[in-house]
Amino acid sequence: MNGLVWFRRDLRVNDHFALSQALQACQHVWCVFVFDTEILDALPSRSDRRVEFIQGALEELHANLGKLSPAGHLIVLQGPAREAIPWLAQQLHCQTVYINRDFEPSAIDRDQEVERSLKSSGIGLEQSLDHVIFPPEALRTAAGSGYTVFSPYRNAWLKRLTSSHLTSHPVLPFSAALAPWPTELRATPENLHGPWRGPPSLAAIGFEPTNLKVLGIQPGEAAAQALLESFVQRIGDYRRHRDFPAIRGPSYLSVHLRFGTISIRQLVQTALHIQQTDAEASDGATSWLAELIWRDFYVQILANWPHVTRSAFKPDYDHIRFANDEAAEARFLAWTEARTGFPLVDAAIAQIRHSGWMHNRLRMVTASFLIKDLGIHWSRGERWFADQLLDFDLSANNGGWQWASSSGCDAQPYFRIFNPITQSEKFDPDGRFIRRYLPQLASLPTKALHAPWLASVETLQAAGIELGTTYPHPIVDHAQARLTTLERYAVVRSRSA
Repeated sequence: MNGLVWFRRDLRVNDHFALSQALQACQHVWCVFVFDTEILDALPSRSDRRVEFIQGALEELHANLGKLSPAGHLIVLQGPAREAIPWLAQQLHCQTVYINRDFEPSAIDRDQEVERSLKSSGIGLEQSLDHVIFPPEALRTAAGSGYTVFSPYRNAWLKRLTSSHLTSHPVLPFSAALAPWPTELRATPENLHGPWRGPPSLAAIGFEPTNLKVLGIQPGEAAAQALLESFVQRIGDYRRHRDFPAIRGPSYLSVHLRFGTISIRQLVQTALHIQQTDAEASDGATSWLAELIWRDFYVQILANWPHVTRSAFKPDYDHIRFANDEAAEARFLAWTEARTGFPLVDAAIAQIRHSGWMHNRLRMVTASFLIKDLGIHWSRGERWFADQLLDFDLSANNGGWQWASSSGCDAQPYFRIFNPITQSEKFDPDGRFIRRYLPQLASLPTKALHAPWLASVETLQAAGIELGTTYPHPIVDHAQARLTTLERYAVVRSRSA
């Protein structure tokens, strides 16, 4: 029996459910990754950190398959995946294609089309659960629906969790089934490029290098494991440090979870082990575990209520009239270019533009500012983040933006509006983060750093700052914007009355 393992958002060999299943079930197993042009062609730039991260992760994946077996390798194609996979499976005379489930609406549509095409050729599609601990349909309320509030979801998640959900799926003991390079492949169809033995260069697929290496961001399993080992040493401080962007508080594993260079099962096992065996670090491990559960929560929201990609989770919030005139467009552009005049917001935007990553606390602050200070629809910020984030994950990004706009499930109340100045004073009290990403403000005394427009002329001059030239005036008055937002959101209150 021949099998084909299609790698997607699971770019590793260790604890890989679909690969383990295929190796145990088949006599000959090939592995493939497709640079899907339906995804690549929609990217705003041919210089994209995510593509470079994937390419680097594939190099390690290809090498690790070779370490498992002398025959091990990764077949790489470029073209529409919905056409590439059925073509390759037929070429290799496979009986089954193995994948790990993807719960994004477009991925579900693609996989269903692939399954139909395979079925017409007598080939099966075997799907495994690898990306999350529980599939979206697993946990249900007493009414039989998915959960829309996190706390009861977390409680149900923890109550249902057993050791079987965290069992690692071995690959090495069955690696003899990895098949050698298929020399009998016919020429690919016109809209497919490759096959390559291992990943091609970025240039070969039409992309350019980014600053990923300069940033020190390393793709692949080894880098993910190194980050985990580093985080475990400081996990006890996670709850205390996680909201302060100038402190090394987060795990920085989000991109590795997004592309599957580390197993979610391993991370949950790690959190539970520390929680149960290390009293000093237990609090931090518990807090981090909750963040991992939030990830599952947002996946099940997206899968159970796919309309959230097009509209508000709460329909009443679609009746809010956000600003969309020329002035709003100018404010949106200023937000994307770190020119709002609010240092914490601008520093956060500078961080994402420079690195493709933004601290989680700052994701909330910048989202709240765009929606509730500038009066711009949450979906515009959601789309901009989707273009910028190295760790972009549709479910988490959508969930976070709808949370900030109060239109999502278990979201902050609409009248809770972050004050960008007090957020700055609380979470960057010494101004270390602001000074790092806004060096033009570095000479300001800390007391003036969070709201430069309130500083005296003498203070600004001493720091070499001229508002409107060196650094912009604030583009909005927060107190007035807060009142405008409460008026704007009144439609929600009136409709629910």
